[in-house]
Amino acid sequence: MGGADEAEVKRKLGIETWRNVSKDKVLRFAAAMPDMATEARLKLIEQFPSFKDLGKSNIDAVKEAHKETLASNDRSQDHFHRASQDQRDAIREDLGRDGLSWEQREALHDRLDENVGREYQKDSENKQFLVTGLKVAAAAGAAVLVMGVAFVGGKAAIEGRSDGAPEN
Repeated sequence: MGGADEAEVKRKLGIETWRNVSKDKVLRFAAAMPDMATEARLKLIEQFPSFKDLGKSNIDAVKEAHKETLASNDRSQDHFHRASQDQRDAIREDLGRDGLSWEQREALHDRLDENVGREYQKDSENKQFLVTGLKVAAAAGAAVLVMGVAFVGGKAAIEGRSDGAPEN
């Protein structure tokens, strides 16, 4: 957007006013700021409260989606663990029957070991899922924070230059 003025920036972003800035264009704005004319940057920075609200709504949406994902995960985990426990109970009942051969008992113990192994694997997968979900939520929060810092930093730099400070 090399030295683009306000009208040119709006045209390239496909918006009529700064209020039409959508979520998908916020990052394009941040990336394009160094190439904008000072007047266009100032106009963009004047809209910072709108960006703050947009960032907050994005964080709220990520938070809500994360909460729903965790609730769904909990239901899935409960269902799996209940089914695994039912299988272990049935195997224990079979092991308590009289007249089983040594081979039959060994086979039942093997099934019990497999069940416990699947339970352990599912638990490990779930912990990894939770860690990944936490990282995604943290990354979303960090992205909004970085965007805010970039805009505030850009405003400070522009205000410093408009006060007669030399440009680097």
